[in-house]
Amino acid sequence: MLGSEIINNRQHVGLQKLSALAGISHSFLGPSKKYKFVQDDASGGSALVCSCFRVVENLELTCAVGQLVHETLQAHQKVYRTGSGCLLFLAGAWSRAALDCLQRGIPVAHIISAMSEGMDVCVDVCGKCAISTERLGGTTLDGLAEASQASFQGAAEVKSLKISEQRKIKLSRHFREAKYENIPKVPQTHQPKLPDVLRIAEGLSHGCDDSMKLVIEAFQVQTKTNQDTNYSTFDVAKVVTCVLPCLPEEHSCVALGCVALLPPERTLVAHHLKGQDLKVALISGDLSHTYRHLGFNRPTGLQRVSDKLESSKEDEWVEKVLTLLLNLNVSLILISGLASEKVIAHCCRRHILVVEKVKGSVLKTFASSTGAVPVTYATQLSKHHVCTGVKVTIWRDFAQNEKKSATAVNISTGRHDGLVTVILTSCVHAKLPVLEDQFWACAYRLHHALKDRALLPGAGGAEMLCVHHLRERAERHIKNGDRVQRSKTGPSANRYSGVVLRLMADGLIDYISTVMVNTGKFSKVKARTAVSQQLRNYDLGIAETTSQLFSEAKPDEARAVGVYDNLSVKQEAWRKALDLVLLVLQTDAEVITGVSQKTENLTLL
Repeated sequence: MLGSEIINNRQHVGLQKLSALAGISHSFLGPSKKYKFVQDDASGGSALVCSCFRVVENLELTCAVGQLVHETLQAHQKVYRTGSGCLLFLAGAWSRAALDCLQRGIPVAHIISAMSEGMDVCVDVCGKCAISTERLGGTTLDGLAEASQASFQGAAEVKSLKISEQRKIKLSRHFREAKYENIPKVPQTHQPKLPDVLRIAEGLSHGCDDSMKLVIEAFQVQTKTNQDTNYSTFDVAKVVTCVLPCLPEEHSCVALGCVALLPPERTLVAHHLKGQDLKVALISGDLSHTYRHLGFNRPTGLQRVSDKLESSKEDEWVEKVLTLLLNLNVSLILISGLASEKVIAHCCRRHILVVEKVKGSVLKTFASSTGAVPVTYATQLSKHHVCTGVKVTIWRDFAQNEKKSATAVNISTGRHDGLVTVILTSCVHAKLPVLEDQFWACAYRLHHALKDRALLPGAGGAEMLCVHHLRERAERHIKNGDRVQRSKTGPSANRYSGVVLRLMADGLIDYISTVMVNTGKFSKVKARTAVSQQLRNYDLGIAETTSQLFSEAKPDEARAVGVYDNLSVKQEAWRKALDLVLLVLQTDAEVITGVSQKTENLTLL
């Protein structure tokens, strides 16, 4: 054996750290959501979390692998708002698979190639078992299982899956979003039908039933009031959330327009302006004299000599902005960032309401509804940028203590613009961020389901199909490798690929069994036994609903429950998980052990 294939305990520590860090995702998988506290030993503060993304966000990760995991989850969460637990879990499972391969003496180049092939197999399986959202009006899970089994039988007749092009790996710290033009579409031979949104939403709730009910209500309100949308889309860009403490959770509701909670000092201004037809200014940034747009480069070599000079400049800027606002008769300012305390104080004295932290998409909606033009700096405002047509109404007053009170106001244009606010309430203040995360996870699941116009079998169904196909592909590789070895010609790459693919399949099995254990109905042994039985049924050509994996009832007694997963979200989580593993694997090989791709290729000769 060549020296490049020798692995010791001090090498590939990156994969070991990734595997260890992924352990935090285990308790957050499945429909049974578990709450955990993350405590800061230094300050004594704590945060209530209910997802692995929030755990990672609150951890102090100093190692390179930890920072890379954080960046990867951030990138995924920013786009999809769900699936971070699946991503991190599989990154850990496949990192252990890569370590196992290294201990078996499999070269890094073959591990990367085989795992990339395995991902191609999984993506191909997802395309074949994807369910059109149009079919959900009259399709049961039994029908979905039969359709999935039919795809198995069709694939068995073909000796090898046709992959048009080997997946090209570009390992980078910054992951690019995958494009889905090549994902197989469900063929349509008729005009599109309106999907059964209620059934889709129920199948995508994943244990967050209360949050999904709010999503459905927001969807219904939006589609009834927005003339530009229909029942086949859900525009999450026009949905905002407003969290209100000190109220029971049953008070959560949905309202038209943009509801915002104002601090006590702006309550009187809101009462003064309520019901009036206001002139609005839109600012995409901070309302501060020190704010500069993204990409602005400050002059180099400048030093601050006196704070008085800086304070004088701020006073001049505030006076200039106030004069401009008064001349334009602006009564309402919506900004995407924050406003300085001086500006807010002066605006309140002149009955000008400032509302901060307004989503950029909401500013765009107000712009299209009123004709106002967003600007980056307040000094850019002119009569061409401000418009009338916005009203502020008092949604509810809340007494925070005996002397001060906060006010929730509803800002709307009175037009059918589809702008909806979901008000989230809880008596437990620390629970509000968790409820907000759960709502957005459900909202984005429905959004992507209607956007993809396809779903995957849930409750481990898609993973089970991938395991079946990965094992079939592995067996073919192993048989081909044995034949090549007997003839003593050619490389033994096929045998390597077979081992790697089986280890990838084991990672998916570990994911399914962990979700089953988290339901509280299975031990680890019972879960793996149920998965093994299901795989044997696939091999024998027996079609069963994968939801029976999560029920201890007999197959003929198990009630079919529609559980689905998002196609694009799941595929992107799998891709990011594998990219994370391969990046750490290659970094370990090249930086820590000094192994290069050229050295690896020598092992094939």
